[in-house]
Amino acid sequence: MSTRIPRPSSDRRGVTRRRVVQSLAAGTATLAAPMLSLAQAQPVRVGYAIARTGPWAGGAQVSQEPNYIMWAEQQNAAGGLSVGGSRRKIELISSDDRSDIETCVRTYEKLMGSDKVDLILPPWGSNANFAVAPLANRFGYPFLAPTALSKKLIEMKLPYFFLMLQQPGPMCNALIDLLKSQGVKTIAVIYVDDLFGLENYAALKVALAGSGMSLVEDKSYPGGVKDLSPVLRSIKDKNPDAFVGFTYPPDTLLASRQSKEGGFNPKFFYASVGTAFQLYRNVMTESAEGVLGMGSWNAKTSAGAKAYFDAHTKRFEGKEPDRWASGACWAALEILTAAAARHGLNRKAIRDYVANTEHSTIIGKVKFVGSENVGTPGAVSQWQKGEFEVVWPKSIATAPLLAPKPAWV
Repeated sequence: MSTRIPRPSSDRRGVTRRRVVQSLAAGTATLAAPMLSLAQAQPVRVGYAIARTGPWAGGAQVSQEPNYIMWAEQQNAAGGLSVGGSRRKIELISSDDRSDIETCVRTYEKLMGSDKVDLILPPWGSNANFAVAPLANRFGYPFLAPTALSKKLIEMKLPYFFLMLQQPGPMCNALIDLLKSQGVKTIAVIYVDDLFGLENYAALKVALAGSGMSLVEDKSYPGGVKDLSPVLRSIKDKNPDAFVGFTYPPDTLLASRQSKEGGFNPKFFYASVGTAFQLYRNVMTESAEGVLGMGSWNAKTSAGAKAYFDAHTKRFEGKEPDRWASGACWAALEILTAAAARHGLNRKAIRDYVANTEHSTIIGKVKFVGSENVGTPGAVSQWQKGEFEVVWPKSIATAPLLAPKPAWV
């Protein structure tokens, strides 16, 4: 089922059409103004597919779709999206991709190919974005992806595709820099066996080179895993200084709970994706204290970040944005809004604006070299007293690092 927010009433459209017919009867001299009014009255049709069911839904329904909905509501409350100087209401045309690559690709092909929507918003996750990225270039739609990490996507050199998140290299470099500063010598890593896990694991190994640290164990696991206790027991026996998990939200919680149950409490415990979620704090309660993960902002980052955080929490009745991809998602919408105000719905002009401008956003400066956001540094965050604080690098930190990690509570 698709979601459409909002569509002009049938009565209103009928009145508009009657006025056009009347102007045609009056002659061509009076045609231009009514036709312009009709064009301005049409909603801006913004299409996307997103996971509402299946294993991707946990991340998608925290980090992305709430932002899409709130953005449309805010713009419409202001009279509509500014499109080259005029205001036009946003109509969201969306559907559940069911956490299925084929469904996701087929939906985007329809949205861009036959439906010919005005603008596109990306799906959730590295795998889905990797699958639809070539379509952005094929149909000429700018994609500003807030939940994709992939060096391969950068190497594909797709001019219409932009990655908002810090990529595996910068994120792993930040993590290794932090661990090195704390005298860490041994690390154990687990990673999900897909594009996200494989690329981050590869980047970690590159970052480790010459660091003086060594991997004492590295294990992959399949998506949808239900039990990580055997591998965690094996890692516990190796007694590493640091544990690193390139994990999805359900696996992040699973690894954390089973580490606690098994008494595995290294000096540094790092897991992602999902550590930045309010859900992680709610499930782990006091045991979240000291846990590290992928994060890059919080309400302390900027006045804009606080305004966004407060608005999101109010709109969704206490549900907070996550402290990583949610901020990147809202920043992408800020960039798209500014582009439409300047260039209307000319997608080539929007693409050029995105590619060639340094953007001021709630997460700081965003600038693209090719598809990669090089303006936002790699970062590490940590749960401290109920907030996911940015702790590294120190230049953007919202709190000092808490080390070593306290015992599980």
